[in-house]
Amino acid sequence: MNTINKADLYQKILNQHFGNDVRLSDTSSITGGCINESIKLDTNQGSFFIKHNNEMPLSFFEAERKGLELLKKNSSFTVPNVLALGKEERFSYLILEYVDSKRSTENYWKDLGEKLAEMHQVSSVKFGLDSDNYIGKLPQSNTTTKEWLPFFIHERLLPQVHLGIKNGFLSSSYIDKIERLSDQLKDYFPIEQPAFLHGDLWSGNTMVGSQGEPCLIDPAIYFGHRESELAFTTMFGGFDESFFHAYYDVFPWEEGIKERLKVYNLYPLLVHLNLFGRGYLSEIEDVLNVIDNF
Repeated sequence: MNTINKADLYQKILNQHFGNDVRLSDTSSITGGCINESIKLDTNQGSFFIKHNNEMPLSFFEAERKGLELLKKNSSFTVPNVLALGKEERFSYLILEYVDSKRSTENYWKDLGEKLAEMHQVSSVKFGLDSDNYIGKLPQSNTTTKEWLPFFIHERLLPQVHLGIKNGFLSSSYIDKIERLSDQLKDYFPIEQPAFLHGDLWSGNTMVGSQGEPCLIDPAIYFGHRESELAFTTMFGGFDESFFHAYYDVFPWEEGIKERLKVYNLYPLLVHLNLFGRGYLSEIEDVLNVIDNF
């Protein structure tokens, strides 16, 4: 894209999807993401949001479209509408409605907790999904299973371990360490129905909507154990305490969740190891050492 006039290219894309009457007036970069280039497109017919990537296939954005549409269908959250996707020159792109973020309401965190608890009551007969998708830019396998622990080990942890070995971050001994979890974590997780999850719910994938309400973006959806989603919210600064109180009031969790959260977070830690390098290795080893001492 370096040799291409981006404004001309954006204009071409807008005309392809929305007709020749749409005229681009300005562009501005939007910070926060580390996977895609994200741009606000101002036009004579309002603003659009485009994200594009010259490394990922179109299926990357097709999976995101499906995730956003299912989030909208299965929750009461504000979720940006998908307007178009495609491939142009050397990159794939996704166009969403532009969410004009305002100051959050006084009940923002309470609303987020209540809406997530309600969303987690949407269930399925199996863990997983009918298609694979991505977490960040990494493939995420969603082959369905009837029980959570086999899904957690074989569809979440082991694929990341194999990738970590390929990337040179892990030794092959980690395969045995993860496979041993089948015995070490037997009867460890509460037995619950598969819950509809955002799948990558850290604070960077929430935003304030145009009415000050919670809005969800960048999903990695699947049906999983809802505690794994709650664990994810404690990563990288976490959510306000009022979020957890509101969630619990709607959909209480079982005792001992604080200890379990560290185990669930093996998955996002392995993902971040493969995305960003060895800085996450010590945390992964700490969790495995804790499990060894069960």
